[in-house]
Amino acid sequence: MVYVIYLNAKYKIMNLRIFNDFIEKFDKPGAIVLLEGKRNVKPGDEDKLIRVGKLLAENSIHITFRSGNAKGADELFTQGVCSVNPARMEVITPYTDHRKKTNHAGTTYALDKIDIVNEPQVIYQSKANKKNSGLIEQYASGATNTSAQKGAYIIRDTVKVIGTKDIPKATFGIFYIDTSEPESGGTGHTMMVCKNNGVMLITQTTWFHWLN
Repeated sequence: MVYVIYLNAKYKIMNLRIFNDFIEKFDKPGAIVLLEGKRNVKPGDEDKLIRVGKLLAENSIHITFRSGNAKGADELFTQGVCSVNPARMEVITPYTDHRKKTNHAGTTYALDKIDIVNEPQVIYQSKANKKNSGLIEQYASGATNTSAQKGAYIIRDTVKVIGTKDIPKATFGIFYIDTSEPESGGTGHTMMVCKNNGVMLITQTTWFHWLN
């Protein structure tokens, strides 16, 4: 079976069910692979996320892995990578010391250390969903209320994909989604940003086959 990968919001076909095909294509110097997903992971799937993180780290040389340091899928993917080499894992957090006790990544970028006002594309793309526009504006203005804090998480998800002046753009995205609502929440936003910026992605519909 062939699976769809998104590129510039147009469907292109690539068969990545074979793990070695993925490694051959994407294990290049400078490659950054997102490991992302829902906070609510099905109990039967938890070990699969850890295993695929470990599998990726053990069988690649150049890839840097990136996540958002959230509970659930992010944490499980990261656990797998860090069991092999924490130095190849980086996280982008909404604020300094976010979930510090569970953050074992070699590199952490905190949003409150980034001059977001001078990152117009980050702001613009974070506002792509109109209902979030007010949250983004409040964070960018320096507000610290609850709405601004919610905005920080959205901006964090955008930065994970497109980067900043000092953080490189992602190369590829590996996602764990809610298959009944694949475009919901922060994971849905991150996938949308990938599609809008030519960052190819797959979900567990594909990468579960790597573990067979």
